[in-house]
Amino acid sequence: MLTESTVTFIALGAIFAFSFYAVLNAGQLSLGQAGFASVAAYTSVLVAPDPDVVGDVPALLVALAIGMTAGATAAVVLGLPTMHLRGVFLAIATLGFAEAVRIFVLNAEWTGGAQGMSVPKVVTPAIAWIVLAVVAYWFWRSAPTRYGRALEAIREDELAAGAMGIDVGRHRLGAFVTAGAVAGLYGVLWAYTVRLVGPADFGFTAAIDGLVTAMVGGTTVFVGPVLGSTFLTLVPEIQRALGVEAGWIRPFVAGLLLLVVILFLPGGLAGRIPRRLRVPDIAADADSGGADGEHPELRTRVHAPRGDVVVRLTGLSKDYGGVHAVRDVDLEIHSGELLGLIGPNGAGKTTLVNMISGLVPPSWGEASVLGVTAGRTPVHRVAAAGVSRTFQHSKLFGRLSALENVLVGGHLVTRPTLVRRLLWLPSARRDERAALTHAARCLDRVGMLDAATTRANALSYGDQRRLEIARALAADPSLLILDEPAAGMNQVEAGELARLIRSLADDGLAVLLIEHNVGLVRQICDRVVVLDFGEVIASGVPSDVAADPRVVEAYLGTEA
Repeated sequence: MLTESTVTFIALGAIFAFSFYAVLNAGQLSLGQAGFASVAAYTSVLVAPDPDVVGDVPALLVALAIGMTAGATAAVVLGLPTMHLRGVFLAIATLGFAEAVRIFVLNAEWTGGAQGMSVPKVVTPAIAWIVLAVVAYWFWRSAPTRYGRALEAIREDELAAGAMGIDVGRHRLGAFVTAGAVAGLYGVLWAYTVRLVGPADFGFTAAIDGLVTAMVGGTTVFVGPVLGSTFLTLVPEIQRALGVEAGWIRPFVAGLLLLVVILFLPGGLAGRIPRRLRVPDIAADADSGGADGEHPELRTRVHAPRGDVVVRLTGLSKDYGGVHAVRDVDLEIHSGELLGLIGPNGAGKTTLVNMISGLVPPSWGEASVLGVTAGRTPVHRVAAAGVSRTFQHSKLFGRLSALENVLVGGHLVTRPTLVRRLLWLPSARRDERAALTHAARCLDRVGMLDAATTRANALSYGDQRRLEIARALAADPSLLILDEPAAGMNQVEAGELARLIRSLADDGLAVLLIEHNVGLVRQICDRVVVLDFGEVIASGVPSDVAADPRVVEAYLGTEA
């Protein structure tokens, strides 16, 4: 039979695990939550009113508010200088912060040093589970929003997320601050549960326990921390019920489970729980949304008139040490134009489009793209100006479904609904339905609506390339960059893709196409630019370019 303390510690362990879940869901490995919890616990105990004076519940509510504020503030202070770190480097930096806090608390007189501080017991199992329910509610309701999808995209691939218009730095810091606030909740609840708060409560062991609980439970579904905490908290209870006194069993089981999860269950215990996402009926929605099926809930952009210059490159160059990847490229791309960019392998094509899309800064020269200067502007702002792209090597979000991938692509045109979803406002549901319908329509345009619920990493290579185009189209771009979209496709698939790309340009979209399939380029492009060793060697209509001796030499070489 479960005791009151066991029920309470299950809830507390889950709350602490949620602080790790918050950052793991955004692809961050942080071990600073124990430090956040320590700061929150000591601050609340010192500042909050005495429960004997104002009552247990009012005092605890004030302490929780103080703890969340202290934890979030500490997360901001730590996060601002460390958000550029990734992986193990971020883990080491945050662990150093937690250890610094522990040593400071251990040696300070006002904290009671190693003896700790006595705290009245206020938390009951009911209170602990109510707080856990509130925390779980936050993560449950935030997951299917634009904000939640952005965090998942960052976890899967930061580069692709930025190219979709997601401000990676701001979202990572937001997840870090959320982790600090939740860890602060845990620190306060722990202090008002165990009656004595000391430095040992928030040491390295506590941090590892929280991380293991979150990873064993699962980092892709919000119930994961609850499952992990329940399982790991019950291990000692089962051990005692069996009369086994060995203290090494729980850490051994925790470590073994972590190894099993890493090797065989990367999504944790909750990773097998299916994620349900309704695929909308786009035909019925078009009837309700007007003749063209457009939604006023979407923030569509105003596109440049056909023929206007959307890209102007002036002397654009990129050097990597002594290698001149791109040299003095002067180029204009017009709205409604389908421009082919061809050249031998290593000619600098991908480097050029990386500079146009803001992923790579030029060594010199200037790239004016839809009113912004690419290379001097963060990549998410270049995307916000109207640039969308695919990549030479597919950068889909593998663990997300095809429909979810396209929903992320629509980040710039969909409206934020997080606060409204928390309050259950009807407008949030309406906006989310519009986003789903928009994503489904983009999938239908590339002929992949039937695969909407299939995970991206389970699709064939050709379908993955088409899915990337659907995701790029979801941003309602003014300039679409396609980097070898027909790679790996058979002749039939390439022909269908060619018709799709041509139709996009006919709709007024500026398309920059990199492709090795010269036949496809000659078939659909209005103009072709040829690069060789980073320099433009030919430009003009496809038939003239194909007959240019310099182009023939670049591809086939000379007789000599």
